[in-house]
Amino acid sequence: MLYWLLYEKLHTVVSPFRVFGYVTSRTMFASLTSLFLCILLGPYVIRKLRDLHFGQSIREDGPQSHHKKAGTPTMGGLLIMISTVGPTLLWADLSDVYVWIALFGFVAYGVIGFVDDYAKVTNKRNLGLTAKQKFAMQLAVAGLVTGVLAFMRYKNLYNTNLNMPFVKQFRPDLLIHSLMGNPYTYALAFFPFYLFVVFVVVGSSNAVNITDGLDGLASGLMVIAGSALTVLAFVGGHRELSKYLDLVRNAHTAELTIFCGSLTGASLGFLWWNAHTADVFMGDVGSLSMGGAMGVVAILIKQEILLLAIAGVFVIELISVILQVGSFKLRGKRIFKMAPIHHHFEALGWQESKIIARFWIAGLVLALFALTTLKLR
Repeated sequence: MLYWLLYEKLHTVVSPFRVFGYVTSRTMFASLTSLFLCILLGPYVIRKLRDLHFGQSIREDGPQSHHKKAGTPTMGGLLIMISTVGPTLLWADLSDVYVWIALFGFVAYGVIGFVDDYAKVTNKRNLGLTAKQKFAMQLAVAGLVTGVLAFMRYKNLYNTNLNMPFVKQFRPDLLIHSLMGNPYTYALAFFPFYLFVVFVVVGSSNAVNITDGLDGLASGLMVIAGSALTVLAFVGGHRELSKYLDLVRNAHTAELTIFCGSLTGASLGFLWWNAHTADVFMGDVGSLSMGGAMGVVAILIKQEILLLAIAGVFVIELISVILQVGSFKLRGKRIFKMAPIHHHFEALGWQESKIIARFWIAGLVLALFALTTLKLR
């Protein structure tokens, strides 16, 4: 909105407004807008959540130290959503379809999280949607994203090739090209791509959801991951930088920089209220939306493989749960004292603040590694 008003309509009249034509400037403004919006709205949202008795229920089998957190306002992810969507609409070029796809993924997964959280607070238990219900909704959203990208592929607005770190010439296509010529089998040609979208988007959404178990852990890691995605979105849409780094350029991804900057600013603003000891928890509405957005953006900017490093701590948390469940079902034994792995370290006697800080450090190292591969490749 502001981009349309200040740049497209007024920059020829007021020459300093030309600054709003630059993605870098608008990303800075969007990040600061989301940061301060989140901080300023925080007290009001927290008070409203408390008045509505939207308090956190604690897992009975969780760490004993967490039981004192029962009743802390939850569903604070609504604050993240407002502080991300608003600045994106203000500062992004809304004629760019990539921005709308990212917003759709973000909001859709947020709605799933909201339904899950609402069921928990109304039932006064740490049980909302069943795993099958939540997974079915996540699959449906991933299917809609795949459908839009399939249409964009048909219009040559998107490609389904993978960018492989360290291997410049190997860019496999996820389409079954033998099925592309027949209109009756066109949809089937995208089935491998759909499975890949599910793996990336649903996986990242659930990974952030699982990681959200300590005060500020997930929001702090999202600041790091969001910053890395902001850089990658900008580089991928920049003509000279993408050429220098031997990346497949897509000018549309430049506008995703504004969305990523807004998400990063909102995560940082939420950390203001969510840092140990937390005044509010993000709930599933926050963790599912941020994870879903992270996966969708990675798909759009063609950096799905690098996401494994950018979201490295989230991935480790998810794998720890998979290994724990698999080991217990197959062998009747647990690998960790408790899963996700941050609870394992709590069981070993580590202080919560120390676990959070060390996981942030690990996340920062992994994100920096991901960014260095841009030149190494």
